Amino acid sequence: MLRVLPFLLLSFFFSRVSANGGQAVPDTAGHSKVKTHSPKLAGTLSAVLPGAGQVYNKKYWKLGLVWGGLGGLGYLVSKNHQSYSNYRNVIRFRTGSNPGGSDLFPDYSTEQLIVLQDQSRRNRDLFIIGSTLVYMLQIVDAIVDAHLKTFDVSDDLSFAPVLIPVNGQNSAGLSLSFRF
Repeated sequence: MLRVLPFLLLSFFFSRVSANGGQAVPDTAGHSKVKTHSPKLAGTLSAVLPGAGQVYNKKYWKLGLVWGGLGGLGYLVSKNHQSYSNYRNVIRFRTGSNPGGSDLFPDYSTEQLIVLQDQSRRNRDLFIIGSTLVYMLQIVDAIVDAHLKTFDVSDDLSFAPVLIPVNGQNSAGLSLSFRF
């Protein structure tokens, strides 16, 4: 039962978030008003649960990118931290700081292990920075996508070359016209 509870809560959460998005909702007086798409809500959802803002914006395909990116980077952070810990423990064993340890890398010298330890720590730290950037990028993506949800991409926008009269003579130019 305890394993099923998080999935039930998440499904209820996502069903509430996506309900009535952008559709007319009657109020108590009988008037119908259009429920707007909130960029603030999309950003908050993405900050609380990565990918939830993309689900709110109905861009479900981005959810796999977010979770795959964060999951892959999390895996790399974990693997590099494990390597760093192994190298550190062997170095401590060889220097006498950890007498209960064992030498997992007998083919490497202590200097080589120090270099490998530094590389693992550097890679781990870079993957942590990368994870943070992906996390922040998915929040920004949810906010921008929510802002552009109502952007009009109709055929009423046009861009055409025209002749513009200047001092009684025609000259070439460009005109951008919007029709509302």
